Amino acid sequence: MNLVDSCGWIEYFANANNASFFESIILDTQNLIVPTLCLYEVYKKIYLERGDELATTVCAQMQQGHVVDATSQIALYAAELSIKNKLPMADSIVLATGYVHGASIWTQDAHFSGLSGVKYISTT
Repeated sequence: MNLVDSCGWIEYFANANNASFFESIILDTQNLIVPTLCLYEVYKKIYLERGDELATTVCAQMQQGHVVDATSQIALYAAELSIKNKLPMADSIVLATGYVHGASIWTQDAHFSGLSGVKYISTT
């Protein structure tokens, strides 16, 4: 299984420099989990920058993967990961979701660099 962090989705939909890093993972919807937190973050960013219609279209595509709700197990695990790795709340929830579901986490967020199970690409 794979999980693309919010920044990866945004990079892909913007067809930015690292879009190809995320493309095959995003298109393999059978092996893709999508945390509800990522839906929130991507929808909000695109809504603010480009409007509701595009944000809705993008999130519909995201939901072709297996949408995963934040459970109490994920929340508590995320808190531990946040403390251990000094991660912001959203990043720790994404990481915990990936770990609980045995997924590789694909990202360009430097907070994840060097963490187990993470496929990281720099933005520079």
